[in-house]
Amino acid sequence: MSNNRYTEEFKVEAVRQVVERRHSVTEVASRFGVTTHSLYA
Repeated sequence: MSNNRYTEEFKVEAVRQVVERRHSVTEVASRFGVTTHSLYA
């Protein structure tokens, strides 16, 4: 699997929502259409 599947901007925004806005990983993953594993990775 390629590490370039998601843009840097996409990754930063997803992490920002978890870290800064304190949304759950499950909620953000669902909203962004990715697995929770993808966010943790």
